[in-house]
Amino acid sequence: MKIIIDDKIPYIHGAFEPVAEVVYLAGAKTTPEVVKDADAIVTRTRTICNEKLLAGSSVKFIATATIGYDHIDTDYCDVAGIRWTNAPGCNSKSVEQYIASTMMVLAEKYGWNLSEKTIGVVGVGNVGSKVARVAELFGMKVLLNDPPRERAEGSGLFVSLQTIQQEADIITLHVPLNMKGEDATYHLADESFFRSLGSKPVLINSCRGEVVETQAVKSALKQGIIADFVCDCWENEPDLDLALLDLTTIATPHIAGYSKDGKATGTLMSVQAISDFFNLKLNDWRPSGVELPVQTEINIDGSGLTLQQILSQAVLHTYDIRNDDAEFRKNPALFEQIRGDYPVRREFQAFTVIVKNVNEQAIEKLKALGFKVEANSRGIEV
Repeated sequence: MKIIIDDKIPYIHGAFEPVAEVVYLAGAKTTPEVVKDADAIVTRTRTICNEKLLAGSSVKFIATATIGYDHIDTDYCDVAGIRWTNAPGCNSKSVEQYIASTMMVLAEKYGWNLSEKTIGVVGVGNVGSKVARVAELFGMKVLLNDPPRERAEGSGLFVSLQTIQQEADIITLHVPLNMKGEDATYHLADESFFRSLGSKPVLINSCRGEVVETQAVKSALKQGIIADFVCDCWENEPDLDLALLDLTTIATPHIAGYSKDGKATGTLMSVQAISDFFNLKLNDWRPSGVELPVQTEINIDGSGLTLQQILSQAVLHTYDIRNDDAEFRKNPALFEQIRGDYPVRREFQAFTVIVKNVNEQAIEKLKALGFKVEANSRGIEV
């Protein structure tokens, strides 16, 4: 069998070679001629898998190593008998880390006590549920909005979008991009959305660019309707609106989910999906060579520090979003290059926090975030 693989997908080299002919190509070079005699494609969001690419081919399965699958014409694939899969939740812990860093940076900037703040999480799937959990660990009041889940599970856990608009100090968006229907999210944050806000919240978009209407958020920022806009996903990216970039408090080039852990998990899910479909018996395969950060140990002396300051030290050691913001603003025209050359970022579980003068509550919260925790005397696990 023959498998076409996007050459930017990490850690996948060697996975299929024992059982298939493997061709690695740039997404832009994945053409109808290339896939004509292929059995499977492993891809990313930049390759449009539609009738133009697939008609007349022998492709039976498409795996995208990404959460999103807007680049796959699922209706065409269903009609053509082509199975497809995405990697739901593969980078959810990475986005969790991105939002945690954002909250700690904002708290430092404004002198916030996060335990006095309310966050509204719009979209409570793989990502949103983890963001909500972290916010709770930070002591925040958490409001959840997810109409599909509310219909399925009842209203006990959820509130209306209107409640979040009226009560939240921070609103963070984690919805899929739905262009139409009851749960349409295209331009969810439009002029009407901003007019309905009860105070001046921070708005964070790390899901899809088209969920926030560019002109509406620009107007909201200029009029002081929202206090800050943190943006990782942009309409029409990589050709983003530079005037909006100038207005944002924190701006990044669609890298919230770009931890090495998230990428490795997406690759693993794709390999296992193709293995299962074609019965390749690769279920024991695991990504190898996942890079480590320079410093995996975090030393924290809690003397004189609040619980929030201890957690902030740990979180920002693993990932300080201000670095990505500064790098992006130097040359936003390099949007794709910055993403392609993104430095090593590992999630909380790759780090060990070595603590001194830290109480049990802080230790438990660090562990709950995913950190390994050791006492200052080294080697003695707390």
